[in-house]
Amino acid sequence: MTTIPDVTVVVAVYNTMPALTECLDSLVGQTIGHDRMEIIAVDDGSTDGSGEELDRYAALHPGTVKVLHQANSGGPAGPSNRALDEASGRYVFFTGADDYMGPEALERMVAMADRNESDVVIGKMVAVGDRSVPRAVFRNTADRIELVGSGALYAISNTKLYRRALIEKHGMRFSEDLPVSSDMPFTLEAYVHAATVSVVADYDCYYAVRRPDDSNITYRARFEDRLQVCRHVLGLLDRLVGPGELYDEFALRLLKVDLAWIFGENYLAMDPARRETCVQATADFLEEYYKDLFVRVQDRVAVPQRLRFHWIFRRDSVTLTELVRIDTAGGALPPTFLNGGRAYAAYPGFRLSDDETAMRAFQLMGPITGRLGDGTRLLAAAWEQRDGKDLFLAVTVQVPVLGDTDSAVVRLRAGALPKSVGNSRRLSPDSQLPAPAGELVRTPAPDGTGTVLTARIPLPPVKTKLGARVYVDVAGSTYEIPVRTRGLPMPLARRWGDTVPHRASANVNPKGRLVITTAPLWEPTASFRARVRSLLPRFKRKVIR
Repeated sequence: MTTIPDVTVVVAVYNTMPALTECLDSLVGQTIGHDRMEIIAVDDGSTDGSGEELDRYAALHPGTVKVLHQANSGGPAGPSNRALDEASGRYVFFTGADDYMGPEALERMVAMADRNESDVVIGKMVAVGDRSVPRAVFRNTADRIELVGSGALYAISNTKLYRRALIEKHGMRFSEDLPVSSDMPFTLEAYVHAATVSVVADYDCYYAVRRPDDSNITYRARFEDRLQVCRHVLGLLDRLVGPGELYDEFALRLLKVDLAWIFGENYLAMDPARRETCVQATADFLEEYYKDLFVRVQDRVAVPQRLRFHWIFRRDSVTLTELVRIDTAGGALPPTFLNGGRAYAAYPGFRLSDDETAMRAFQLMGPITGRLGDGTRLLAAAWEQRDGKDLFLAVTVQVPVLGDTDSAVVRLRAGALPKSVGNSRRLSPDSQLPAPAGELVRTPAPDGTGTVLTARIPLPPVKTKLGARVYVDVAGSTYEIPVRTRGLPMPLARRWGDTVPHRASANVNPKGRLVITTAPLWEPTASFRARVRSLLPRFKRKVIR
Protein backbone atom coordinates (compact mmCIF):
# COMPACT_ATOMS: atom_id res chain seq x y z
CA MET A 1 0.00 0.00 0.00
CA THR A 2 1.30 3.44 -0.97
CA THR A 3 1.55 5.90 1.92
CA ILE A 4 0.25 9.40 1.23
CA PRO A 5 2.90 11.95 2.27
CA ASP A 6 1.90 14.68 4.67
CA VAL A 7 3.37 17.42 2.50
CA THR A 8 4.53 17.96 -1.05
CA VAL A 9 7.19 20.65 -1.44
CA VAL A 10 7.08 22.35 -4.85
CA VAL A 11 10.23 24.00 -6.20
CA ALA A 12 10.14 25.87 -9.51
CA VAL A 13 13.75 26.20 -10.70
CA TYR A 14 15.38 28.42 -13.28
CA ASN A 15 19.09 29.28 -13.08
CA THR A 16 19.47 29.59 -9.31
CA MET A 17 22.88 28.02 -8.76
CA PRO A 18 24.64 28.00 -6.34
CA ALA A 19 21.75 29.03 -4.05
CA LEU A 20 19.78 26.00 -5.21
CA THR A 21 22.10 23.67 -3.29
CA GLU A 22 21.38 25.39 0.03
CA CYS A 23 17.67 25.32 -0.76
CA LEU A 24 17.70 21.57 -1.45
CA ASP A 25 19.85 20.84 1.61
CA SER A 26 17.29 22.63 3.78
CA LEU A 27 14.48 20.53 2.28
CA VAL A 28 16.04 17.07 2.52
CA GLY A 29 17.14 17.95 6.06
CA GLN A 30 13.60 18.67 7.34
CA THR A 31 12.85 17.03 10.69
CA ILE A 32 9.44 15.89 9.43
CA GLY A 33 11.33 13.01 7.80
CA HIS A 34 11.50 11.65 4.26
CA ASP A 35 8.66 9.19 4.88
CA ARG A 36 6.24 12.09 5.45
CA MET A 37 7.24 14.35 2.56
CA GLU A 38 7.92 14.48 -1.15
CA ILE A 39 9.82 17.14 -3.07
CA ILE A 40 8.79 17.88 -6.66
CA ALA A 41 11.25 20.16 -8.43
CA VAL A 42 10.55 21.40 -11.95
CA ASP A 43 13.55 22.55 -13.99
CA ASP A 44 12.21 25.30 -16.25
CA GLY A 45 14.91 25.07 -18.91
CA SER A 46 17.88 26.10 -16.73
CA THR A 47 21.23 26.66 -18.43
CA ASP A 48 23.49 27.15 -15.38
CA GLY A 49 23.67 23.58 -14.11
CA SER A 50 20.54 23.79 -11.95
CA GLY A 51 18.97 20.85 -13.80
CA GLU A 52 22.02 18.67 -13.18
CA GLU A 53 22.02 19.62 -9.51
CA LEU A 54 18.39 18.58 -9.20
CA ASP A 55 19.17 15.22 -10.81
CA ARG A 56 22.02 14.73 -8.34
CA TYR A 57 19.68 15.21 -5.37
CA ALA A 58 17.07 12.92 -6.95
CA ALA A 59 19.73 10.19 -7.21
CA LEU A 60 20.81 10.76 -3.60
CA HIS A 61 17.24 10.71 -2.27
CA PRO A 62 15.18 8.35 -4.43
CA GLY A 63 11.50 8.26 -3.55
CA THR A 64 11.75 11.69 -1.90
CA VAL A 65 13.06 14.04 -4.60
CA LYS A 66 11.31 13.93 -7.97
CA VAL A 67 12.61 16.08 -10.86
CA LEU A 68 10.70 17.18 -13.95
CA HIS A 69 12.47 18.91 -16.84
CA GLN A 70 10.77 21.20 -19.35
CA ALA A 71 11.53 23.98 -21.81
CA ASN A 72 11.63 27.48 -20.35
CA SER A 73 8.14 28.88 -19.81
CA GLY A 74 9.16 32.41 -18.81
CA GLY A 75 8.09 32.34 -15.18
CA PRO A 76 7.36 30.19 -12.11
CA ALA A 77 3.61 29.76 -12.78
CA GLY A 78 3.95 27.00 -15.39
CA PRO A 79 6.43 24.86 -13.41
CA SER A 80 4.35 25.28 -10.23
CA ASN A 81 1.19 24.15 -12.01
CA ARG A 82 2.96 21.11 -13.44
CA ALA A 83 4.19 20.17 -9.97
CA LEU A 84 0.68 20.57 -8.57
CA ASP A 85 -0.61 18.10 -11.14
CA GLU A 86 1.92 15.57 -9.80
CA ALA A 87 1.53 16.34 -6.07
CA SER A 88 0.13 13.67 -3.75
CA GLY A 89 0.66 15.17 -0.27
CA ARG A 90 -2.15 16.20 2.06
CA TYR A 91 -0.57 19.64 2.10
CA VAL A 92 1.50 21.56 -0.42
CA PHE A 93 4.29 24.01 0.35
CA PHE A 94 5.88 26.25 -2.30
CA THR A 95 9.45 27.43 -1.91
CA GLY A 96 11.64 29.66 -4.02
CA ALA A 97 14.69 27.91 -5.46
CA ASP A 98 17.04 30.55 -4.06
CA ASP A 99 15.45 30.54 -0.58
CA TYR A 100 15.80 27.98 2.22
CA MET A 101 13.88 26.69 5.23
CA GLY A 102 14.44 26.21 8.93
CA PRO A 103 14.93 22.49 9.80
CA GLU A 104 11.68 22.19 11.79
CA ALA A 105 9.55 24.36 9.50
CA LEU A 106 7.46 21.69 7.78
CA GLU A 107 7.00 19.63 10.94
CA ARG A 108 5.72 22.65 12.87
CA MET A 109 3.43 23.91 10.10
CA VAL A 110 1.88 20.48 9.43
CA ALA A 111 1.30 20.04 13.17
CA MET A 112 -0.40 23.44 13.28
CA ALA A 113 -2.61 22.54 10.31
CA ASP A 114 -3.59 19.14 11.73
CA ARG A 115 -4.34 20.57 15.17
CA ASN A 116 -6.62 23.32 13.86
CA GLU A 117 -7.84 21.83 10.55
CA SER A 118 -6.14 24.80 8.87
CA ASP A 119 -6.45 25.32 5.12
CA VAL A 120 -3.51 27.75 5.06
CA VAL A 121 -0.59 28.03 7.48
CA ILE A 122 1.74 31.04 7.27
CA GLY A 123 5.22 30.29 8.59
CA LYS A 124 7.43 33.07 9.87
CA MET A 125 9.61 34.59 7.15
CA VAL A 126 13.10 36.01 7.69
CA ALA A 127 14.77 38.43 5.27
CA VAL A 128 18.25 37.56 4.02
CA GLY A 129 20.10 40.38 2.30
CA ASP A 130 18.16 43.33 0.98
CA ARG A 131 14.87 41.47 0.90
CA SER A 132 11.57 42.79 2.14
CA VAL A 133 9.29 40.43 4.08
CA PRO A 134 5.99 41.00 5.92
CA ARG A 135 6.23 41.54 9.66
CA ALA A 136 2.81 42.39 11.13
CA VAL A 137 1.31 38.96 10.58
CA PHE A 138 4.16 37.36 12.54
CA ARG A 139 3.61 39.24 15.79
CA ASN A 140 2.16 36.14 17.45
CA THR A 141 1.60 32.47 16.76
CA ALA A 142 -2.12 32.05 16.18
CA ASP A 143 -4.43 29.06 15.61
CA ARG A 144 -6.79 31.27 13.65
CA ILE A 145 -6.53 34.78 12.23
CA GLU A 146 -8.86 37.09 10.32
CA LEU A 147 -7.69 38.33 6.93
CA VAL A 148 -8.50 41.96 7.75
CA GLY A 149 -6.36 43.54 10.47
CA SER A 150 -3.93 40.65 10.94
CA GLY A 151 -1.37 41.63 8.29
CA ALA A 152 -2.17 38.51 6.24
CA LEU A 153 -3.05 40.59 3.17
CA TYR A 154 0.54 41.88 3.16
CA ALA A 155 1.88 38.30 3.27
CA ILE A 156 0.66 37.42 -0.19
CA SER A 157 3.50 35.31 -1.62
CA ASN A 158 2.81 31.60 -2.11
CA THR A 159 5.50 30.46 0.36
CA LYS A 160 2.95 28.90 2.71
CA LEU A 161 1.43 25.55 3.59
CA TYR A 162 -1.87 24.89 1.76
CA ARG A 163 -4.35 22.03 2.19
CA ARG A 164 -4.22 20.31 -1.20
CA ALA A 165 -7.90 19.32 -1.00
CA LEU A 166 -8.78 23.04 -0.92
CA ILE A 167 -6.67 23.68 -4.03
CA GLU A 168 -8.27 20.85 -5.98
CA LYS A 169 -11.81 21.57 -4.78
CA HIS A 170 -11.67 25.05 -6.28
CA GLY A 171 -9.50 24.15 -9.25
CA MET A 172 -6.85 26.63 -8.19
CA ARG A 173 -3.79 27.08 -10.37
CA PHE A 174 -1.25 29.83 -10.98
CA SER A 175 -2.04 32.42 -13.65
CA GLU A 176 0.41 31.69 -16.46
CA ASP A 177 -0.61 34.81 -18.40
CA LEU A 178 0.71 37.15 -15.68
CA PRO A 179 4.27 38.36 -16.31
CA VAL A 180 5.01 38.77 -12.57
CA SER A 181 3.42 38.05 -9.18
CA SER A 182 1.50 35.00 -10.43
CA ASP A 183 1.41 33.78 -6.82
CA MET A 184 -0.61 36.80 -5.65
CA PRO A 185 -4.00 35.74 -7.07
CA PHE A 186 -3.32 32.12 -6.03
CA THR A 187 -2.69 33.03 -2.41
CA LEU A 188 -5.54 35.54 -2.35
CA GLU A 189 -8.00 32.92 -3.61
CA ALA A 190 -6.74 30.41 -1.02
CA TYR A 191 -7.26 33.01 1.72
CA VAL A 192 -10.83 33.66 0.60
CA HIS A 193 -11.79 29.97 0.39
CA ALA A 194 -9.98 28.93 3.60
CA ALA A 195 -12.09 28.16 6.65
CA THR A 196 -9.03 28.59 8.90
CA VAL A 197 -5.77 30.49 8.36
CA SER A 198 -3.10 29.90 11.02
CA VAL A 199 0.29 31.46 11.79
CA VAL A 200 3.52 29.91 13.10
CA ALA A 201 5.45 32.92 14.38
CA ASP A 202 7.59 31.39 17.14
CA TYR A 203 10.01 29.68 14.74
CA ASP A 204 11.95 30.99 11.73
CA CYS A 205 10.35 28.84 9.05
CA TYR A 206 11.36 30.48 5.79
CA TYR A 207 14.48 32.44 4.83
CA ALA A 208 13.74 34.70 1.87
CA VAL A 209 16.88 35.62 -0.09
CA ARG A 210 17.35 38.48 -2.50
CA ARG A 211 19.89 37.70 -5.19
CA PRO A 212 22.71 40.23 -5.54
CA ASP A 213 22.12 40.45 -9.30
CA ASP A 214 18.34 41.06 -8.93
CA SER A 215 17.74 38.43 -11.59
CA ASN A 216 14.38 37.52 -10.06
CA ILE A 217 11.68 38.67 -12.52
CA THR A 218 9.74 40.40 -9.72
CA TYR A 219 12.48 43.00 -9.31
CA ARG A 220 12.79 43.51 -13.08
CA ALA A 221 9.07 44.10 -13.63
CA ARG A 222 7.88 46.97 -15.81
CA PHE A 223 5.09 49.25 -14.63
CA GLU A 224 2.81 47.72 -17.28
CA ASP A 225 3.35 44.32 -15.61
CA ARG A 226 2.47 45.68 -12.18
CA LEU A 227 -0.71 47.31 -13.48
CA GLN A 228 -1.72 44.09 -15.19
CA VAL A 229 -1.34 42.16 -11.93
CA CYS A 230 -3.34 44.77 -9.99
CA ARG A 231 -6.17 44.63 -12.54
CA HIS A 232 -6.17 40.84 -12.38
CA VAL A 233 -6.35 40.50 -8.60
CA LEU A 234 -8.95 43.23 -8.14
CA GLY A 235 -11.11 41.58 -10.77
CA LEU A 236 -10.63 38.22 -9.06
CA LEU A 237 -11.49 39.61 -5.64
CA ASP A 238 -14.57 41.33 -7.03
CA ARG A 239 -15.79 38.00 -8.40
CA LEU A 240 -14.98 36.12 -5.19
CA VAL A 241 -16.34 38.49 -2.52
CA GLY A 242 -17.61 41.65 -4.21
CA PRO A 243 -17.52 45.14 -2.64
CA GLY A 244 -16.87 45.33 1.08
CA GLU A 245 -14.22 45.52 3.77
CA LEU A 246 -11.97 42.79 2.38
CA TYR A 247 -11.99 44.32 -1.10
CA ASP A 248 -11.15 47.76 0.30
CA GLU A 249 -8.37 46.40 2.52
CA PHE A 250 -6.69 44.56 -0.32
CA ALA A 251 -7.05 47.53 -2.66
CA LEU A 252 -5.37 49.64 0.03
CA ARG A 253 -2.56 47.08 0.20
CA LEU A 254 -2.02 47.40 -3.55
CA LEU A 255 -1.75 51.20 -3.17
CA LYS A 256 0.79 50.98 -0.36
CA VAL A 257 2.96 48.24 -1.85
CA ASP A 258 2.55 47.32 -5.49
CA LEU A 259 1.51 50.66 -6.97
CA ALA A 260 3.82 52.67 -4.69
CA TRP A 261 6.71 50.46 -5.88
CA ILE A 262 6.28 51.86 -9.39
CA PHE A 263 6.80 55.43 -8.24
CA GLY A 264 10.13 55.24 -6.47
CA GLU A 265 13.64 54.90 -7.81
CA ASN A 266 12.22 52.86 -10.69
CA TYR A 267 10.21 55.89 -11.80
CA LEU A 268 13.19 58.25 -11.56
CA ALA A 269 15.23 55.87 -13.73
CA MET A 270 12.78 56.35 -16.60
CA ASP A 271 13.31 59.03 -19.25
CA PRO A 272 10.74 61.90 -19.25
CA ALA A 273 8.69 60.42 -22.10
CA ARG A 274 8.33 57.06 -20.36
CA ARG A 275 7.48 58.77 -17.07
CA GLU A 276 4.66 60.55 -18.84
CA THR A 277 3.44 57.24 -20.31
CA CYS A 278 3.63 55.65 -16.85
CA VAL A 279 1.59 58.43 -15.25
CA GLN A 280 -1.07 58.34 -17.96
CA ALA A 281 -1.43 54.53 -17.77
CA THR A 282 -1.61 54.54 -13.97
CA ALA A 283 -4.12 57.40 -14.00
CA ASP A 284 -6.35 55.38 -16.33
CA PHE A 285 -6.08 52.43 -13.94
CA LEU A 286 -6.87 54.55 -10.86
CA GLU A 287 -9.89 56.13 -12.51
CA GLU A 288 -11.21 52.68 -13.37
CA TYR A 289 -10.67 51.01 -9.99
CA TYR A 290 -10.04 53.69 -7.36
CA LYS A 291 -12.10 56.76 -8.24
CA ASP A 292 -14.53 56.29 -5.33
CA LEU A 293 -12.41 53.87 -3.33
CA PHE A 294 -9.50 56.29 -2.92
CA VAL A 295 -11.73 58.70 -1.01
CA ARG A 296 -12.50 55.96 1.51
CA VAL A 297 -8.93 54.81 2.09
CA GLN A 298 -6.72 57.87 1.46
CA ASP A 299 -6.51 58.87 5.13
CA ARG A 300 -4.78 55.52 5.82
CA VAL A 301 -2.04 56.17 3.29
CA ALA A 302 1.04 58.16 4.37
CA VAL A 303 1.29 61.63 2.88
CA PRO A 304 4.16 60.98 0.42
CA GLN A 305 2.33 57.99 -1.06
CA ARG A 306 -1.03 59.76 -0.98
CA LEU A 307 0.47 62.69 -2.88
CA ARG A 308 1.86 60.35 -5.51
CA PHE A 309 -1.67 59.28 -6.38
CA HIS A 310 -2.94 62.83 -6.00
CA TRP A 311 -0.62 63.97 -8.80
CA ILE A 312 -1.24 60.83 -10.84
CA PHE A 313 -4.98 61.46 -10.72
CA ARG A 314 -4.18 64.96 -12.03
CA ARG A 315 -1.77 63.49 -14.61
CA ASP A 316 0.97 65.88 -13.44
CA SER A 317 4.22 64.03 -14.08
CA VAL A 318 6.38 67.11 -13.44
CA THR A 319 5.26 67.72 -9.84
CA LEU A 320 5.17 63.98 -9.24
CA THR A 321 8.81 63.67 -10.32
CA GLU A 322 9.84 66.45 -7.95
CA LEU A 323 7.97 64.76 -5.09
CA VAL A 324 9.56 61.36 -5.75
CA ARG A 325 13.05 62.91 -5.90
CA ILE A 326 12.58 64.52 -2.49
CA ASP A 327 10.96 61.46 -0.92
CA THR A 328 13.63 59.01 -2.11
CA ALA A 329 16.62 61.26 -1.36
CA GLY A 330 16.59 60.43 2.35
CA GLY A 331 17.13 64.04 3.48
CA ALA A 332 15.12 66.25 5.81
CA LEU A 333 11.35 66.05 5.62
CA PRO A 334 9.50 69.12 4.32
CA PRO A 335 8.18 71.48 7.02
CA THR A 336 4.81 71.02 8.68
CA PHE A 337 2.31 73.76 7.85
CA LEU A 338 -0.20 74.56 10.62
CA ASN A 339 -3.52 76.07 9.65
CA GLY A 340 -6.94 76.09 11.28
CA GLY A 341 -6.08 73.32 13.75
CA ARG A 342 -4.78 71.01 11.02
CA ALA A 343 -1.28 70.00 9.99
CA TYR A 344 -0.06 69.66 6.42
CA ALA A 345 3.21 68.43 4.91
CA ALA A 346 4.57 71.16 2.64
CA TYR A 347 5.70 68.92 -0.22
CA PRO A 348 6.08 70.27 -3.78
CA GLY A 349 2.82 71.69 -5.06
CA PHE A 350 1.55 72.65 -1.61
CA ARG A 351 -0.52 75.81 -1.69
CA LEU A 352 -2.88 77.11 0.94
CA SER A 353 -6.21 77.48 -0.86
CA ASP A 354 -9.93 76.90 -0.53
CA ASP A 355 -9.69 73.65 -2.50
CA GLU A 356 -10.46 71.18 0.29
CA THR A 357 -9.77 68.14 -1.89
CA ALA A 358 -6.31 69.36 -2.82
CA MET A 359 -5.48 70.33 0.77
CA ARG A 360 -6.62 66.92 2.04
CA ALA A 361 -3.87 65.22 0.04
CA PHE A 362 -1.23 67.10 2.07
CA GLN A 363 -2.90 66.67 5.48
CA LEU A 364 -1.00 64.77 8.17
CA MET A 365 -3.06 62.25 10.13
CA GLY A 366 -2.14 60.92 13.56
CA PRO A 367 1.01 61.57 15.65
CA ILE A 368 3.94 63.27 13.91
CA THR A 369 6.65 62.98 16.57
CA GLY A 370 9.41 61.96 14.16
CA ARG A 371 8.62 64.73 11.71
CA LEU A 372 8.96 67.39 14.43
CA GLY A 373 11.84 65.91 16.39
CA ASP A 374 14.10 65.14 13.44
CA GLY A 375 13.75 68.64 12.02
CA THR A 376 14.31 70.69 15.20
CA ARG A 377 17.84 72.01 15.75
CA LEU A 378 19.76 74.47 17.87
CA LEU A 379 21.23 77.39 15.89
CA ALA A 380 22.94 79.32 18.71
CA ALA A 381 23.38 79.34 22.48
CA ALA A 382 24.95 81.99 24.75
CA TRP A 383 24.82 83.54 28.23
CA GLU A 384 23.51 87.06 28.84
CA GLN A 385 23.81 88.92 32.12
CA ARG A 386 22.35 92.10 33.62
CA ASP A 387 24.34 94.10 36.18
CA GLY A 388 26.41 91.03 36.96
CA LYS A 389 23.41 89.54 38.76
CA ASP A 390 20.62 87.93 36.71
CA LEU A 391 21.74 85.34 34.15
CA PHE A 392 19.84 84.45 31.00
CA LEU A 393 20.20 81.66 28.50
CA ALA A 394 19.88 83.07 25.01
CA VAL A 395 19.05 80.31 22.49
CA THR A 396 18.01 80.29 18.87
CA VAL A 397 16.17 77.18 17.74
CA GLN A 398 14.66 76.28 14.37
CA VAL A 399 11.54 74.10 14.39
CA PRO A 400 10.12 72.67 11.14
CA VAL A 401 6.70 74.31 11.35
CA LEU A 402 5.15 77.12 9.34
CA GLY A 403 1.81 78.92 9.31
CA ASP A 404 0.02 79.25 12.66
CA THR A 405 3.11 79.02 14.87
CA ASP A 406 1.89 81.08 17.84
CA SER A 407 1.93 77.95 20.01
CA ALA A 408 5.63 77.24 19.39
CA VAL A 409 7.71 78.10 22.50
CA VAL A 410 11.10 77.32 24.02
CA ARG A 411 11.24 76.50 27.73
CA LEU A 412 13.50 74.76 30.26
CA ARG A 413 12.19 71.70 32.00
CA ALA A 414 13.56 69.43 34.71
CA GLY A 415 13.57 65.69 34.27
CA ALA A 416 14.38 63.40 31.40
CA LEU A 417 12.05 62.20 28.69
CA PRO A 418 10.86 58.59 29.03
CA LYS A 419 13.47 56.18 27.67
CA SER A 420 11.03 54.82 25.08
CA VAL A 421 10.69 58.23 23.43
CA GLY A 422 12.85 59.14 20.46
CA ASN A 423 13.23 62.70 19.22
CA SER A 424 9.91 64.00 20.48
CA ARG A 425 6.68 62.90 22.12
CA ARG A 426 3.02 63.77 22.11
CA LEU A 427 1.96 64.88 25.58
CA SER A 428 -1.13 63.49 27.26
CA PRO A 429 -4.00 65.99 27.60
CA ASP A 430 -3.42 66.38 31.36
CA SER A 431 0.32 67.11 31.06
CA GLN A 432 1.55 70.34 32.61
CA LEU A 433 3.95 72.47 30.57
CA PRO A 434 6.68 74.47 32.31
CA ALA A 435 5.55 77.95 33.25
CA PRO A 436 6.24 80.69 30.66
CA ALA A 437 9.53 82.44 31.30
CA GLY A 438 11.64 85.01 29.51
CA GLU A 439 11.25 86.58 26.10
CA LEU A 440 10.45 84.82 22.83
CA VAL A 441 10.51 86.04 19.23
CA ARG A 442 9.26 84.01 16.26
CA THR A 443 10.48 84.68 12.72
CA PRO A 444 10.28 82.63 9.50
CA ALA A 445 13.50 80.80 8.63
CA PRO A 446 15.29 82.47 5.69
CA ASP A 447 15.21 79.27 3.64
CA GLY A 448 11.48 78.75 4.21
CA THR A 449 11.94 75.40 5.94
CA GLY A 450 10.57 76.35 9.34
CA THR A 451 10.27 78.94 12.10
CA VAL A 452 13.18 80.38 14.11
CA LEU A 453 12.50 80.78 17.84
CA THR A 454 14.79 83.21 19.66
CA ALA A 455 14.38 82.85 23.42
CA ARG A 456 15.92 84.70 26.39
CA ILE A 457 15.23 82.58 29.46
CA PRO A 458 16.22 83.58 33.05
CA LEU A 459 18.04 80.91 35.05
CA PRO A 460 16.98 80.23 38.66
CA PRO A 461 19.68 80.60 41.36
CA VAL A 462 19.12 77.06 42.63
CA LYS A 463 20.72 73.68 42.17
CA THR A 464 18.96 72.01 39.22
CA LYS A 465 19.38 70.38 35.85
CA LEU A 466 17.14 71.59 33.04
CA GLY A 467 16.63 70.39 29.49
CA ALA A 468 15.93 72.84 26.69
CA ARG A 469 12.64 71.87 25.03
CA VAL A 470 10.41 73.16 22.27
CA TYR A 471 6.64 72.87 22.69
CA VAL A 472 4.24 73.22 19.80
CA ASP A 473 0.54 72.52 19.32
CA VAL A 474 -0.27 70.52 16.21
CA ALA A 475 -3.77 69.48 15.21
CA GLY A 476 -5.08 69.50 18.79
CA SER A 477 -2.06 67.83 20.39
CA THR A 478 0.94 69.30 22.20
CA TYR A 479 4.37 67.95 21.29
CA GLU A 480 7.51 68.17 23.41
CA ILE A 481 10.75 68.26 21.43
CA PRO A 482 14.19 68.06 23.08
CA VAL A 483 16.63 70.51 21.51
CA ARG A 484 19.52 68.75 19.79
CA THR A 485 22.85 70.55 19.48
CA ARG A 486 24.12 68.77 16.32
CA GLY A 487 27.75 69.50 17.28
CA LEU A 488 27.25 73.22 18.06
CA PRO A 489 29.85 74.58 20.56
CA MET A 490 28.39 75.20 24.01
CA PRO A 491 28.97 78.45 25.95
CA LEU A 492 31.53 78.31 28.76
CA ALA A 493 30.40 78.04 32.37
CA ARG A 494 29.28 81.35 33.89
CA ARG A 495 29.27 82.63 37.51
CA TRP A 496 26.50 84.93 38.68
CA GLY A 497 24.73 86.20 41.79
CA ASP A 498 26.10 88.40 44.59
CA THR A 499 24.52 87.08 47.80
CA VAL A 500 25.09 83.40 47.00
CA PRO A 501 27.27 83.01 43.91
CA HIS A 502 26.04 80.35 41.48
CA ARG A 503 27.52 78.64 38.48
CA ALA A 504 25.75 77.68 35.24
CA SER A 505 27.02 75.35 32.54
CA ALA A 506 25.64 74.17 29.22
CA ASN A 507 26.31 70.55 28.33
CA VAL A 508 25.37 67.97 25.75
CA ASN A 509 23.96 64.72 27.10
CA PRO A 510 24.69 61.31 25.50
CA LYS A 511 21.70 61.76 23.18
CA GLY A 512 23.06 65.05 21.86
CA ARG A 513 20.52 67.21 23.68
CA LEU A 514 21.15 70.57 25.34
CA VAL A 515 21.14 70.40 29.16
CA ILE A 516 21.65 73.38 31.51
CA THR A 517 23.03 72.76 35.03
CA THR A 518 22.94 75.34 37.80
CA ALA A 519 24.32 75.08 41.35
CA PRO A 520 25.93 77.18 44.11
CA LEU A 521 29.49 78.02 43.21
CA TRP A 522 30.72 76.04 46.22
CA GLU A 523 28.73 73.54 48.20
CA PRO A 524 30.12 71.22 50.93
CA THR A 525 30.07 67.61 49.90
CA ALA A 526 28.58 64.92 52.12
CA SER A 527 32.05 63.63 53.02
CA PHE A 528 33.21 67.14 53.93
CA ARG A 529 30.22 67.66 56.23
CA ALA A 530 30.84 64.30 57.88
CA ARG A 531 34.49 65.23 58.45
CA VAL A 532 33.46 68.52 60.06
CA ARG A 533 31.03 66.75 62.36
CA SER A 534 33.74 64.30 63.44
CA LEU A 535 36.11 67.16 64.29
CA LEU A 536 33.58 69.27 66.24
CA PRO A 537 34.00 67.47 69.62
CA ARG A 538 37.77 67.87 69.49
CA PHE A 539 37.37 71.55 68.58
CA LYS A 540 34.98 72.15 71.51
CA ARG A 541 37.41 70.54 73.99
CA LYS A 542 40.16 72.86 72.87
CA VAL A 543 37.90 75.90 73.27
CA ILE A 544 36.86 74.92 76.83
CA ARG A 545 40.47 74.58 77.93
